[in-house]
Amino acid sequence: MIIATTIAEVRAQVAEWKRQGLTVGLVPTMGYLHEGHASLIDKAVSMCDKVVASVFVNPTQFGPGEDLETYPRDFKRDCALLTEHGCDMVFHPEVSEMYYEDAATFVEILSDMPKQLCGKTRPIHFRGVCTVVSKLFNIVTPDKAFFGQKDAQQLAIIRRMVRDMAYGIEIVGCPIVREADGLAKSSRNTYLSEEERKAALILSQSIKLAEQLLADGERDADKIVEAMTKKIETEPLAKIDYVSAVDGVTMATVHDVQTPTLFAIAVYIGKTRLIDNTIFE
Repeated sequence: MIIATTIAEVRAQVAEWKRQGLTVGLVPTMGYLHEGHASLIDKAVSMCDKVVASVFVNPTQFGPGEDLETYPRDFKRDCALLTEHGCDMVFHPEVSEMYYEDAATFVEILSDMPKQLCGKTRPIHFRGVCTVVSKLFNIVTPDKAFFGQKDAQQLAIIRRMVRDMAYGIEIVGCPIVREADGLAKSSRNTYLSEEERKAALILSQSIKLAEQLLADGERDADKIVEAMTKKIETEPLAKIDYVSAVDGVTMATVHDVQTPTLFAIAVYIGKTRLIDNTIFE
């Protein structure tokens, strides 16, 4: 696997692949990779001739007081996983490679999409996400890019950005990967103590409750949200950020379940903020 640290290296290699008529897939990550990321690599390998993964903890999507400095990092381990799953190149730049000190340009969606769910308490987050993903698209020029459904709002926003900006890149959403006990895979799970790890199961349990209510024919989104909220509130270590039902495309709040409806939650377990979701399609 090629390890590239500069934009020039990536562009030169991708240009060579494209001269050979090969398709290129991109998997953007912030590193500390787990089985969820591996599933994205596997999907990319199955759909593209060459696969590029980025490992970059993007500072512009972290707000004041968030975990930029403490976000887990282990690039050697990341490389081992990427190599095992058939990634062809990893792009691992320094912040100075991605952002000029006097950078003054950002990519931002001005609709209400980034103001819902996670955007309510992380107001600059999706501006940073759109900016770095846009830069990665310009650097790698992939044919397809792969994102996890766990970050459902991010996935919807990137799809809108790609549409609005006419990138011509196919965005492929991949299912949530879970631990054996149901907890959604996340790099931030490493922050949890043993007691908090057990408490965190309340997230997937509330998601399963929503899925069961939907399977039983419940179509009142407010009732499902209320049931999920009550379930989470039974866990003393859990503090709800949000429990919401939104349109799966626009992220607008819905009260009646139609297709697609996203049921999304963000919950603090101790000091660690975790997210999970399910979508009715």
